[in-house]
Amino acid sequence: MVLMHTLALACLRGVPPEVEAIAREEGLVPHHAARAVARGRIVIPANPGRPHRLCAIGEGCRVRVNVNVGTSGVRCDEDLEVEKAKAALREGADALMDLSTGGDLSRIRRRILALDAPVGTVPVYEAVRRAGNAADIDADLLFSVIREHCRQGVDFLTLHCGVNRDALASLQADPRTMGVVSRGGAFHVAMMAATGEENPLYAEYDYLLEILAEHDVVISLGDGMRPGALVDATRLAKTTEYLTLGHLAKRALAAGVQRMIEGPGHIPADQVGYNVRMIKELTDGAPLYLLGPLVTDVAPGYDHVVGAIGGAIACMHGADFLCMVSPSEHLALPDLRDIVEGTRVARIAAHVGSLSRAVGNTKNREIRMAEARRGLDWEKQFEAALIPEEARRIHERDGEIETCSMCGDLCAIKMVRDILKAPEERMDP
Repeated sequence: MVLMHTLALACLRGVPPEVEAIAREEGLVPHHAARAVARGRIVIPANPGRPHRLCAIGEGCRVRVNVNVGTSGVRCDEDLEVEKAKAALREGADALMDLSTGGDLSRIRRRILALDAPVGTVPVYEAVRRAGNAADIDADLLFSVIREHCRQGVDFLTLHCGVNRDALASLQADPRTMGVVSRGGAFHVAMMAATGEENPLYAEYDYLLEILAEHDVVISLGDGMRPGALVDATRLAKTTEYLTLGHLAKRALAAGVQRMIEGPGHIPADQVGYNVRMIKELTDGAPLYLLGPLVTDVAPGYDHVVGAIGGAIACMHGADFLCMVSPSEHLALPDLRDIVEGTRVARIAAHVGSLSRAVGNTKNREIRMAEARRGLDWEKQFEAALIPEEARRIHERDGEIETCSMCGDLCAIKMVRDILKAPEERMDP
């Protein structure tokens, strides 16, 4: 394979400007950050063909948040999807993914790419639309779509390279209640079942890496065999895919291609840490990108909360990048309100995760909030809040008072603060 000029390779020779900027933002030593990129511990999705604000994901960095947007075959409103993407960024999302499957996919993607953020896609979705169905996709079409996404400026691609014949055999040998819930995973299973041949992304992985290196695009190795229900969490297919992704991650790094890993799906809370640590070990600390994980299956309408619980636990054990789960998960295409609420909750989980890893200024923010609450300084409380406008709205609905309206004149903070004042402070003027 011919090694291209990529950010990961540039970091072997020094500190590129992108890494210098990220190091300042994250409070890292620049040459340490460059070394982490070269070792595959940090990724910076930044297609050179499209300038936008940078976002570092991985070791020593704050936990980042991605938000998925995109049309479907049932609801296709381009303007709404762009509005949702803008709302996600206003709410603090660090990256976007366009998962559109309905309408003019290229045009929708261009509109999302015009926004100032890293953008990811799942090329096999468009390949299915062009072919008519998953069984009719061939390697030429799939690689053609991947090239097109790279040329348009997409920064990271979810590619289900680990859904190979070994993973399919494991699924058949150890059946699951929910089968395959990943759309990308299901498409590749359908391709292999129709042709009897290997997944082209796995069979021609070196060629895939050449395409990605040419455009310096991050590969997000998709979790196509993730469990879609808690009862499937310990089945064989997931572990088979983990092992494959470990080998593929090492090959990507050797080719100078930045990579991150996706996983692990629906997992009981007591298994989250084990799964995160296992993925990290198998991939030599590659950044881990996950949706959730979902730690219960029985809270539809509140899966954004379920995902935040799982995400916070996962980050305590090393996960780096949280994909927003919306209240409409498993129920419907998210609307604007779902995107706003899901993004806010995901940001809270990311903050908790960052706090557990002692990265960024997360601890300082906690201190500022504690001091503001001690002083009953509402403006400073709002400044420290993750979602200040919501905090202000709730506090002010009962009018302007010194304390909150729940405690009123029985406020414990005010009472004890006054008791502990120095004698000269308690004296009447």
